[in-house]
Amino acid sequence: MAEEETAVREGVRKPDAAVVRDGLGVGVAVGLSGFAFGVTSAGGGLTPAQTCALSLLVFTGASQFALVGALAAGGNPFTAAAGAFFLGVRNAFYGLRLSQLLALPRVVRPFAAQWVIDETAAVALAQPTRRAVRIGFTVTGVSLYALWNLTTLLGALGAEAIGDTDAWGLDAAGPAVFLALLAPMLKTSVERTVAGLAVLLGLGLLPVLPAGTPVLVAALAAPAVLWARGRRGREDAR
Repeated sequence: MAEEETAVREGVRKPDAAVVRDGLGVGVAVGLSGFAFGVTSAGGGLTPAQTCALSLLVFTGASQFALVGALAAGGNPFTAAAGAFFLGVRNAFYGLRLSQLLALPRVVRPFAAQWVIDETAAVALAQPTRRAVRIGFTVTGVSLYALWNLTTLLGALGAEAIGDTDAWGLDAAGPAVFLALLAPMLKTSVERTVAGLAVLLGLGLLPVLPAGTPVLVAALAAPAVLWARGRRGREDAR
């Protein structure tokens, strides 16, 4: 019990009910956008079984939307998969921090890794104690995984009834949710510069590069900005 109450950061103990409310709020709000993914995926030519398999096994919205979007645009499957992979790499960095905060038994870690995504990380990292971190991570992960997969199935099955997904703008729902989660995290000038450069590279190269490739190039924004910042620092030190 003492371990569970260990403070993760300074602050008063947060009631369990408040943590559950936060986790459910995020899980339900984001989980509903699985419907948009199901419709978009089916509209891009994937079968309901393939669409549901992506949500069950991949379970990271930005990567899923990037993959089906690139395939729908006629992109090479390997390029589309590479773009989705690089978007998903960020979850590994979340995992490094969450593994310390959650301190889960080894037997549980492989199952918990499936839920290491933007939303669970955001809720867990906002908690003041290990107990709250575990509750927030679990509630967000369970609710989001269940609802995301359910709405994915409904979207894939209902795609024919909806018709043209572009006309409804459902293909933009996933990226919009991702940007809404990302924007509050951009607190420093370096983070905002990286994000801005990535957007410019991604959008600017869309007309000239094959589908799925611009996101790979946009990933170069981070090392480019860090290199420029380091070089400027060395020049100022002279």
